[in-house]
Amino acid sequence: MSALSLSDVRQNPDEIMASGEYPLTRRDLSQIASMIYADAGIFLNDSKASLVYSRLSKHIRQLGLSGFKDYCDLVGSPQGAAERKEMLSFLTTNFTRFFRENHHFDHLRDEVLPGLIQRAKSGGRVRIWSAACSDGQEPYSIALTVLSALPNAADYDLKILATDIDPKILALARAGQYDDNAVETVSQPLRKQWFTEVDVNGRRKWQVDDKLKRLITFNELNLLGNWPFKGPFDVIFCRNVVIYFDEPTQMKIWSRFSENLPVGGHLYIGHSERVSGEAKDVFDNIGITTYRYTGRGGKR
Repeated sequence: MSALSLSDVRQNPDEIMASGEYPLTRRDLSQIASMIYADAGIFLNDSKASLVYSRLSKHIRQLGLSGFKDYCDLVGSPQGAAERKEMLSFLTTNFTRFFRENHHFDHLRDEVLPGLIQRAKSGGRVRIWSAACSDGQEPYSIALTVLSALPNAADYDLKILATDIDPKILALARAGQYDDNAVETVSQPLRKQWFTEVDVNGRRKWQVDDKLKRLITFNELNLLGNWPFKGPFDVIFCRNVVIYFDEPTQMKIWSRFSENLPVGGHLYIGHSERVSGEAKDVFDNIGITTYRYTGRGGKR
């Protein structure tokens, strides 16, 4: 399946969809859309032509290629496998903020964590998953929320898994160094307690404390691929990600999340997202883009 109409491609393969230094034809855009859909489930249509052009044209110049046709030939070949992963990095959107959609963190703190902390203190296992962690601001926000309720959380079997498809953005997440504007949504007390001002190549950065890092494991993961997990997660954050997928892919992701939550587990999704497909029958919508897994239908 391609994100672009095959009939349009056949009828107008050389139609210019975006132009500048190199023309981006409908054929080029269709090939890129098909590859990104196959690799990551991301759905690109005609309206994304300018985005594709702006994110890839400079890289094409740096590679010394003559245009998008040569680029498509490269990333579509076995020899271009590394460049194909680079293309995915260029075309994925990584906007994030500390405590973005703050009501989720309020709900986690007030309604979910008390029970999980009690379990952890009793020797039980607690697992939280940030399923598209970008540069780390979401999982660090989760860790800050946990530590505000349980300062010695690292002493218990309480872990946060943070995954993303983009290895470059994961490297930034592991480093945990942020500009002033990134930490604007972190309160002054939290910033003072859990961040240190450091100089990075002449620029001031805020370095995440190692105590936060110890709660989090960062791993590369494609949501459409295998999920090599041991046991369920009590909480899953997957926010503002499935909006880039088509409806069949979204339904598949919701169903797989349901298979990795215990009864009573929680799923937080993005402000413009809704659980769809058969998963609607096993999730209760208990708040703004906040869901609880019920296990109805005999699944658990």
